[in-house]
Amino acid sequence: MYLKTLLIDLDGVLNNYEKYTDTIPDIKEGAKEFLEKLYNRGEYELILFTTRNILQTVKWLIANKLDMYFKDVTNVKIPAYLHIDDRAIKFEGDYDKISDEINNFKAYWKK
Repeated sequence: MYLKTLLIDLDGVLNNYEKYTDTIPDIKEGAKEFLEKLYNRGEYELILFTTRNILQTVKWLIANKLDMYFKDVTNVKIPAYLHIDDRAIKFEGDYDKISDEINNFKAYWKK
């Protein structure tokens, strides 16, 4: 069976990220339940994306009991069915609209 790859960002999606620090912030409320639902659907292969140290990230996943949901951890934005990220804009075919969105962008946690 073919599974669709979901590339899920760590900082700001799965943790309470506000600014970069050497330690990975605490898990965001609802993150574990979200991953569990995606995983249990049986349709998706979950890959974690982060620019952080991979070993540190894997230890964070294990400590938060999230490691079972992910097939891999990477620092490369690989081709995927969907990317889930707190710093992304969806292009909907309108260059003027996306230019405005770029100029006015703020991550949800900075609003």
